Amino acid sequence: MTETGPGLARQGEIYMRGLQGERPAIPLEFGALEALAEQKMSPEAFTYIAGGAGRETTAQANRSALDRWRIVPRMARDCSSRDLSITLFGRRLPTPLLTAPIGVLSMAHPEADLAVARAAASVGAPMIISNQASYPMEQIADCAGASPKWFQLYWGRSDELVASLARRAEACGCEAIVVTLDTTILGWRARDLALGHLPFLKGLGIAQYTSDPVFRAMLPEPPEKNPLAAAALFTQIYSDPTLSWEKLKSLRRVTRLPILLKGIQHPEDAALAVRHGFDGIVVSNHGGRQVDGAAGSADQLPLCAERVQGKIPVLFDSGVRSGADAFKALALGATAVCVGRPYAYGLAVGGQAGVEAVLKNLIAELDLTTALAGWTKCADLGREALSGV
Repeated sequence: MTETGPGLARQGEIYMRGLQGERPAIPLEFGALEALAEQKMSPEAFTYIAGGAGRETTAQANRSALDRWRIVPRMARDCSSRDLSITLFGRRLPTPLLTAPIGVLSMAHPEADLAVARAAASVGAPMIISNQASYPMEQIADCAGASPKWFQLYWGRSDELVASLARRAEACGCEAIVVTLDTTILGWRARDLALGHLPFLKGLGIAQYTSDPVFRAMLPEPPEKNPLAAAALFTQIYSDPTLSWEKLKSLRRVTRLPILLKGIQHPEDAALAVRHGFDGIVVSNHGGRQVDGAAGSADQLPLCAERVQGKIPVLFDSGVRSGADAFKALALGATAVCVGRPYAYGLAVGGQAGVEAVLKNLIAELDLTTALAGWTKCADLGREALSGV
């Protein structure tokens, strides 16, 4: 428990600097942050991170689903101290926020995932290392130090490669594996297609592969000598449309780490995750990047949480832009909340310092929202804190 909380501390820091004529270098409002990030990045880079599938109605639905819920504050409660901490897989975390896996962050900033790892560690937020990172997971894990880190896994066409990636994640200190299920094939991403741009074809975002002994053994020569051949091989094996529940369960023979399934939207799939013995789910539609016209994730979150019935943690992502959004997700049944595009834009604008600022601002707003809504513990939030559909 804290006496003032990170919200008041962050406000005080910003206002005291304001007395010296200094304004925040990283915009606090999401629209302004996104606009500045667009100025900093190439059109191809910004499109890749900002874009969605088709007409991008799913990305819009993510926002609409969150906006339909309204926080209903309670009065005359002692909220002078707040506790934002949660417990996940035996680890006590100071905040319920995690950084969602985003690929090819080198397009936003040269330090990419390394900067994100250091920033996340500075605020105690677990980083989910991307399968499509710009640096090998071992380097990223080193930058995170003792801070918790997880690894996102795409199940490719080589089970041997899948096993190798999982074993490397465990060996470098990752504490969970998040298998992304919703990208067995690439969605129709109209903005990327209009530019004719897919970064992987240029060898970007495939560092987990080019650093992997199994992948390297598949190549006729090292990727350092023939990067285009490595990129071509990646495009042939990175995903497996035949992925099944039975194949997913085979990951248990490879790792002792908790296994979460990301991309769950239907409550029956949430129930299947429990039935098949997985350790957690992430209710997500890939930030609207895979299926156009899909349901907003916040609409599906309470349905999935209800089916899980507290047997495994339910994480949430897709559409989170503020601390108030995170509050809503927690009240709708999420154990923890993953943040994506906001920190990627912070990275583009200010590198590690930009990511730190975005995360600190989100945590501060979550803290203040929790207090002003009449709550003292994020872990206690429930539907009674909201009014909506």
